[in-house]
Amino acid sequence: MPRMEQHHFAWLSIAAALSTIALKTLAWWITGSVGLLSDALESLVNLAGACFALWMILVTRDPPDRRHPFGHGKAEYFSSGFEGILIFGAAVAIIWAASERLIDPRPIESPGWGLVWSAAATLINFVVARVLGRAGERFNSIALRADSRHLMTDVWTSVGVIAAVALVAWTGWLRLDPLIAIAVGLHITFEAWHLLRESVDGLMDRSLDSASVARARTVLESFHPLGVAFRGLRTRRAGAGAFLQVVVLVPGDWTVCRGHEVLDQIEADLAAALPGIEVTTHLEPLP
Repeated sequence: MPRMEQHHFAWLSIAAALSTIALKTLAWWITGSVGLLSDALESLVNLAGACFALWMILVTRDPPDRRHPFGHGKAEYFSSGFEGILIFGAAVAIIWAASERLIDPRPIESPGWGLVWSAAATLINFVVARVLGRAGERFNSIALRADSRHLMTDVWTSVGVIAAVALVAWTGWLRLDPLIAIAVGLHITFEAWHLLRESVDGLMDRSLDSASVARARTVLESFHPLGVAFRGLRTRRAGAGAFLQVVVLVPGDWTVCRGHEVLDQIEADLAAALPGIEVTTHLEPLP
């Protein structure tokens, strides 16, 4: 069986979005629940986000060129940012529709079948979210991780909506449905904010996490007994790629050949401590 590549998981997300849109729209059509309508609207956002994620993932596969000598890895941040904007839009639409239904409540019809179809869609989202999460870690892909987090948000949102429809059917309190929908809209804005912030951090060349930087420093400090020092350690992430730059200071009486041998060893040790990182070193004499 051929090994699945990163873009294959984006196609899986698109297929899941199409399936859940169909199921949740059917659930809304059967029941007339604005909560289930809000759930279906968010699935449209999932579809748009998944399509854009696929596009950006394909862009990242383009090799470096004259205008983009460092590659196209940052394209994935546009995906998570775009998805965050879509989530904000869906939240506004959900709150607007729910507010109207809060003023003019309507009964929910055939809640049993509506809950069945909505639960089936939720199960699909849960399974695909777990798969995308593991794939995001495997490929170090912010686009897949963002899609996974969005789907998990959708899962918990759906659980809340299903509970609301069941409670309305049990208690007869019609305004509970739009109130839950408004709560859903407010809740997903937090996920939108998180995705937008992460996208901005990536585009602004935020450094690697503190644990990765600490491992890099440990590697560099292991060369102190040789009389080697370092300065200007800088790190950044660009999509799935990670980069490290450092100035290595060696005794002034060393030959160029010996200095570069040490640089080669430093770069190899850093690559072993931080798999997949691209290391750039600069050699200078100690003052």
